[in-house]
Amino acid sequence: MKFLVVDDHPLVREALAAVLLQLRPGAEVVQAASASAALAALRDGAAVDLVLLDLRLPDGSGLALLPTIAAQSIGTAVVLLSGELDRATVQQAFAAGAVGCVPKTEPREVLASALALVLAGGVYVPPLAVQPLATTVTPKTTDSKAPTPAERGLTGRQLDVLALLMQGKNNKLICRALGLAEPTVKNHVSAILRALGVDSRTEAVLAVTRLGWQLPPPPPSLPPSPPPR
Repeated sequence: MKFLVVDDHPLVREALAAVLLQLRPGAEVVQAASASAALAALRDGAAVDLVLLDLRLPDGSGLALLPTIAAQSIGTAVVLLSGELDRATVQQAFAAGAVGCVPKTEPREVLASALALVLAGGVYVPPLAVQPLATTVTPKTTDSKAPTPAERGLTGRQLDVLALLMQGKNNKLICRALGLAEPTVKNHVSAILRALGVDSRTEAVLAVTRLGWQLPPPPPSLPPSPPPR
């Protein structure tokens, strides 16, 4: 695999590269200190599988760079990093094509888990993007005109799936947490996307945020399976 780390601080780049190599030993990690250097790196050599992109760069914004990367490097996943992430920035990043947003203030273990999820095909949604969503399924305000999950035809089990989807869990992790077969989870995810009128999991996250739905807490994960004998 090939990774690109874009940050103007050398020590930060080295730390991020170390996490990536821990997750994928033997991978190639290219570093860039600016937006222009990042675009040059994407044009050169083999395709890049994942870009770790700082929000603030000396010659531009990571947010502004996202659509360019999407157009220039189809299939390249991008995770936005920043020490000053807020909910609005996260929404903009997902709308521009990011598959994850990670605050730089998170410990190394959280960063590694987020990147492992993205490398497994998932989407990492930081807690700050969903924290305002509390524990009951009601509209944000009583006079809100936004439809409720029930009015969109979502069942209780589909809300369980949606709660895990909002955390960026992929289908296999949702299966494990809910004790469901993968085809069943796929059917639930398809029903959720139809109910929300969207085509992707990222769009579903944004739609739920816009609707102001207050989802129940996701069910606890099942204990790990014992190793085969």
